[in-house]
Amino acid sequence: VCAIQNEKLAAACAATPDRFVAFATVALQHPDLAAEQLEEGVKRFGLRGAGIGGNVGGMEISDRKFDPFWAKAEALGVPVFIHPQGDGAPDQLNSRFQGNGYLGNVIGNPLETTIALSHLIFEGTLDRHPRLKIIGAHGGGFLPSYSGRSDFGCPTRPDLCPGGTHGTIKKKPTDYLKQMYYDTMVFNAEGVRHLAAEVGSRQLLIGTDYPYPWTKTQVDLILQTPGFSDADRAAILGRTAATLLRI
Repeated sequence: VCAIQNEKLAAACAATPDRFVAFATVALQHPDLAAEQLEEGVKRFGLRGAGIGGNVGGMEISDRKFDPFWAKAEALGVPVFIHPQGDGAPDQLNSRFQGNGYLGNVIGNPLETTIALSHLIFEGTLDRHPRLKIIGAHGGGFLPSYSGRSDFGCPTRPDLCPGGTHGTIKKKPTDYLKQMYYDTMVFNAEGVRHLAAEVGSRQLLIGTDYPYPWTKTQVDLILQTPGFSDADRAAILGRTAATLLRI
């Protein structure tokens, strides 16, 4: 299925090369195979990275089992876009997301991204593969908005963190936020401003969620966010993505 999808994605992009590029789909439950699929997708089909979920059948993507995939993405220099899938936080917490508010998506999807990115930091994936280009959906979930708590957890309770004060990682947890990328699907200008303040404006890429009808004003949102220079806005609206995706 992955091979067929990657081939068809490449064909769709080739039919309109001035408008589309695509991410490879990989069978991450088989990490060595996923690494091969990523390499084939990039080198044979011209795909620009991979799109994956926030966990693999309940296993965290920071597990050392997935290091072959991360090593391949790092070696190829391509980004990996992390977006929740059906077996992520919304399903695992389904009973608590019932009722009004569409909470399985509104809270559940950002929560899944928060968990995934936090594990990539604290389990040392970003230390083992420091040149990884990670893109987190939904503005990185709740992680950038509550980043200080990540820095205080292990120093406050080192007994609950294997390795002591910051576990076994090499830097302060919030330092890793600035080496990842985030889409701007946060829906209001203050959210975008705060995200930029936490991670840097050059780490942001415009998000649209098209064709899902969440918003039709994402370009306006970036233009209306205070504090950005024209160069910042140009980067968010295209230049950063063009660099990451080799457009």
